[in-house]
Amino acid sequence: MITRSQRNTILFSVPVILLSIPLIAMQFSKNWDWSLLDFVAAGVILFGITLTINLILEKFKTTKNRLIMILITLTILALVWIELAVGIFGSPFAGS
Repeated sequence: MITRSQRNTILFSVPVILLSIPLIAMQFSKNWDWSLLDFVAAGVILFGITLTINLILEKFKTTKNRLIMILITLTILALVWIELAVGIFGSPFAGS
């Protein structure tokens, strides 16, 4: 059984690993060009989702409810990320 501390360590290391990918890629490719604002925006989104998932795991007791809520949260993450990347909805949020 994983303790709460171990779960939090694993859970909050995921955004760090995901944010390190563009940081490392920028060292080897000129095509990957993130500014500080890009890293801050991605960090806020990823750590916000991680915190939300952590709260879901603490508040919901059944596996079914946890999975449903986490899938909804990850769907929202995907839609926001896609909107920021390519603007599928054409909102001012994406810079259109």
